[in-house]
Amino acid sequence: MAGSSEDCIAPRPVDDGPKTDGGELDWLQQSVAQLMTRMRIAVIFGSNKTTPGSVLYQTSNTRSWKSYEAVAQDIALSLERIGFRHVQLMPDDMRLGDRLRREQIHMAWLNTGGVQGYNSAAHASSMLEMLGVPYVGHDPLAATTLDNKHAFKREAVCAGIPTAAFSTWNMANGPFRPDLNSRFKSAFGDYAGPFIVKPVSGRASLHVHVAEDRAALPDMVEAIYRATDNVVLIEKYLSGREFCIGVAGPITSRQRRLVRGGEPFTLSAIERAFDVDEKIFTSMDTRPITKDRFKQLDPVRDGALLERMRRLACEIYREFNLSTLIRLDLRSDEHGNLHVLEANPKPDLKQPTESVTSLISAGLSECGMDYDDLIFSLIADRLDYLLTHRREAVGHILELLEPRASAVLATSVQSVMTQCNKLAASAEDIKDVMSAIAGDRPPTTGADQVDDAIARINAAAAEITLLALKFSFRALGDDPSAARGDATSRAESGAAAAA
Repeated sequence: MAGSSEDCIAPRPVDDGPKTDGGELDWLQQSVAQLMTRMRIAVIFGSNKTTPGSVLYQTSNTRSWKSYEAVAQDIALSLERIGFRHVQLMPDDMRLGDRLRREQIHMAWLNTGGVQGYNSAAHASSMLEMLGVPYVGHDPLAATTLDNKHAFKREAVCAGIPTAAFSTWNMANGPFRPDLNSRFKSAFGDYAGPFIVKPVSGRASLHVHVAEDRAALPDMVEAIYRATDNVVLIEKYLSGREFCIGVAGPITSRQRRLVRGGEPFTLSAIERAFDVDEKIFTSMDTRPITKDRFKQLDPVRDGALLERMRRLACEIYREFNLSTLIRLDLRSDEHGNLHVLEANPKPDLKQPTESVTSLISAGLSECGMDYDDLIFSLIADRLDYLLTHRREAVGHILELLEPRASAVLATSVQSVMTQCNKLAASAEDIKDVMSAIAGDRPPTTGADQVDDAIARINAAAAEITLLALKFSFRALGDDPSAARGDATSRAESGAAAAA
């Protein structure tokens, strides 16, 4: 393993690794174990628009379509090996909502790029948001931003993240004329080429071409537009090495035991291996990703490079408010400076075999993980986020948890109440000291201020106690009406003690 288990791409201090942080992760581990036997999960793949009943009317695809059903099957089988008992595959089409309702699905895993139309990568998540079904995947805004390369690059520029110079063109505005296009001139100045020309929304390097000079751009832009019915991206060709790095949330699994890192988790970085005459990485649809198509980086020789990639990956994960795995593609220029090419919102999660793998799975062993650890990490991290920050959206999942699964939370609430009582006691100590100083004389102005501060402390302590009790009953899943009398009695006792 090339570093600590928090970050597997560069050496890190021993005390900077992931923490099992006691009760909190114990509660999460126990909760996920309970959900394995009860929660019904749908792994969703892309439906074919030509399948009868999948759409009302067939239209164009701006994003090259693929079902991803085989990978969805890999994910589903992994979930079952981990211990989830109720997992099924579902196609992403107009009948999805009815299937989710009929099968009483609690949670979904999105492994689809959509069926047809514009911004198809966000269609399934938009539907699930409307239906109230939580999912492993990007929210509609993040999915749209990441899948539209020009939108991603514009936000990256605003955030100060290095990316290759670029411009766009929509053929609906007429033929592309680089000699007359002011935005093109502003982006590239006197740069004469070569250029990369590609769809703003796409996958697997399809319809990506190299234009050696400006003269080749108009015909190439038109050809890509005709193939995609969408905006075309033109960017500066970078002649250096090309890399990939995955980044996901901080909850990860090692041999099915959950750990928490202090920041987003970066998977092992790899370098893409190009043939002598290969300027861009050939589509995986044409050339499967075999072991000769990539190589691991040396954590000593490439230490500074690895750390730079890791920092960029964490920065993008936070800046774009992401909630699950992405794969960053980066390339260096002729001076060795790194630039982010794009962020893949749905990196290939194919289960690796002896001969074929995916760019994400290629470095798992370097992280001390296997494929099932990866899948477990992604669903556990998403559940952790939802149960911590989006409890209103997962009430139906909380109902699946037995009260004892929240025992750790109840202990935490008791700790808060204890601190409140200590706070009130400290306030009384302050008052006693002031009384001793003042003797039997009437309170001075300073004493009045202390009394006022004590009153505010007491009020705050009482309020915290009430909030803690409310949180306790909510975490334990008690019926508010049944618990109201007991809660009121305990709250009043707590407030009286604080006062």
